[in-house]
Amino acid sequence: MDIAKLGEFGLIDRITKDIQPKNTSTKYGIGDDCAVLSYPDSEVLVTTDLLMEGVHFDLTYIDLKHLGYKSAMVNISDIFAMNGTPRQITVSLALSKRFSVEDVEELYTGIRLACEKWNVDIVGGDTTSSYTGLAISITCIGEARKEDIVYRNGAHDTDLICVSGDLGAAYMGLQLLEREKSVYYAQVEEAKRKGDKRALEELAHFSPDFAGKEYLLQRQLQTEARGDIIQKLREAGIHPTAMMDISDGLSSELMHICKQSGVGCRIFEKNLPIDYQTAVMAEEMEMNVTTCALNGGEDYELVFTVPIGDHERIEQIQDVHLIGHITDAKFGHILVTRDNQEFELKAQGWNPLRNEE
Repeated sequence: MDIAKLGEFGLIDRITKDIQPKNTSTKYGIGDDCAVLSYPDSEVLVTTDLLMEGVHFDLTYIDLKHLGYKSAMVNISDIFAMNGTPRQITVSLALSKRFSVEDVEELYTGIRLACEKWNVDIVGGDTTSSYTGLAISITCIGEARKEDIVYRNGAHDTDLICVSGDLGAAYMGLQLLEREKSVYYAQVEEAKRKGDKRALEELAHFSPDFAGKEYLLQRQLQTEARGDIIQKLREAGIHPTAMMDISDGLSSELMHICKQSGVGCRIFEKNLPIDYQTAVMAEEMEMNVTTCALNGGEDYELVFTVPIGDHERIEQIQDVHLIGHITDAKFGHILVTRDNQEFELKAQGWNPLRNEE
C-alpha cells in the first residue's frame, strides 16, 4: 500500500494502534501533542541516535525488521551504559516514496521486539517525507537514582578495566556482508558485459557464502544491548566508576573515559576477548584481528572500570573480561602486546564526520 493513501496520521494509527504502556512512569503515551512522563524520585536519562541510509546502514543486506530492532537497541544500550533503566522511546522516520506501508510495519515490528525485550514503551515520534532514502531518529528515555548513575569521568588510578562479551565480531560481520555484496555486483557487471541473460536471471537467486560465519552476521545485524551485564553487576554489588557502550570501537571509547577522567590506561592484547569466527574471518581477509577488536565498532558491549577491591567479584561474573587497569595520566594510554612490546593506543574507531572534516 502506498503511504500517501493513508496519510501521516493514518500511518501512525496503523503502526501504533495496539501499543499499551507498561511502565508506571508513562502517564500518557501516543495520542496527544506530547507524551506525559513522571519520574518523581529518579534522575531522567535521555539519549538520541540518528541513523541515515547509506551512512549507518545499507538495505542491500539488512532487512527492515532487523534494522528496526538494531535502531532501538543502540539507544537502549546508551541508557544501560549510564547504569540506568530504559523506560520509553520516541521514533521519528523520514521515508522516500519507495517505501510502502508494509515496509514501515516491518520496521516497527523490529522496533517493538527490541522494546518488548527490555520493557520499554513507545510514546511518540514523527514521520515525514525524504528525497534521499530512509532516516531513523530514536530518542530513548530512562531513569536512575542519582547515586547509581555512572559517568565517563569517574575512573581512578589502579581501577580495573573490564569489557563484556567479545570484540570485533560486528565489524567482521560487516566486512563479510560487504565482500559478498562486491562479489554479487561483480558477477552482475560481468554478465552484463557479456550480454549473458541467463546468467543475469540466475543471479536473481544469488546465494552469498555465509557458511560458518553465522555468529558474525548476528553480531552485525542483530545488535543486543547488555542490560544483562548491568543486572549482574547490581546483583554482585559492584558499582562501576566509569562506563560506556562500545559503538565506535574499544580504543575510542577507552580514550573518551581516560580523557574525561584525567587518567591513563594499560591494556593487554592477550586479554582481549575475541571469538573464534572473528579470528578466522580476519585471517581470511588478511586483517589484524587485534586491530579489528580495538577499532571495529558496533559491538555494543560495555567497557567499564571498577575499584581494584572488586577484583574477585568481577572474576565471578560470566561474560565479563578483565583487560587492563587505569594508570596515572603521565603514563599515557598503552597497549601491551603478546610479546610484551608497548604501543600508544590510538582512537581509530568509527567517525561519521571524517569525510567532512
